[in-house]
Amino acid sequence: MEDLSNYRKSYEKSELLETNIPEDPINLFHRWFYETEEQGNIEEVNAMTVSTIGKDGFPKSRVVLLKKFNEEGFIFYTNYESEKGKAIEANPNVCLSFFWHSMERQVIIKGIAEKTSAQLSDNYFDSRPDGSKLGAIVSNQSRVIESRTVLEEKLKALESEFEGKEIPRPPFWGGFLVRPQEVEFWQGRPNRLHDRIRYQLQNDYSWKIERLAP
Repeated sequence: MEDLSNYRKSYEKSELLETNIPEDPINLFHRWFYETEEQGNIEEVNAMTVSTIGKDGFPKSRVVLLKKFNEEGFIFYTNYESEKGKAIEANPNVCLSFFWHSMERQVIIKGIAEKTSAQLSDNYFDSRPDGSKLGAIVSNQSRVIESRTVLEEKLKALESEFEGKEIPRPPFWGGFLVRPQEVEFWQGRPNRLHDRIRYQLQNDYSWKIERLAP
């Protein structure tokens, strides 16, 4: 068995104090996101883990790309007929998490997912490169397939079919908006006394702010 008990790091890059945070977690997320982007050591700042509860009762996590965020919440796109899409349809309670190791920061978001409007999904799909559009059509995401050759042959056929033509968004592909109910910001600190600030949405749509023990 590999012993990892000596893998340790002292977190000393920043702090998270009640005196320097906004009342709304989206504003703090915006600040952290662009501070991380400007720092420049992470290729895909928008990479996040999406955790769902499957129909088999087990949680499952996978990394996807955040494509938009605003005061409503966080948007990503996927195949609605995938394992992820079906899990969200059955149970829309999801968790998003970001880990920006170069900044010694995490953000954990509990929220409720819903499909975005068809218009929003169309707009994003239209902005994608043709190869990505065809890839979305080709893949029966999460289904068992015989081989990679099956995908490649189907892609070639679609490339010929849509040569010089507009590629429409398939109805089984689109966006999810995750409306946050709870957002936790984690800032690494020395001696494992990390800063953890939690925002919880209240009935009047204000946010309750609390500090958690590390």
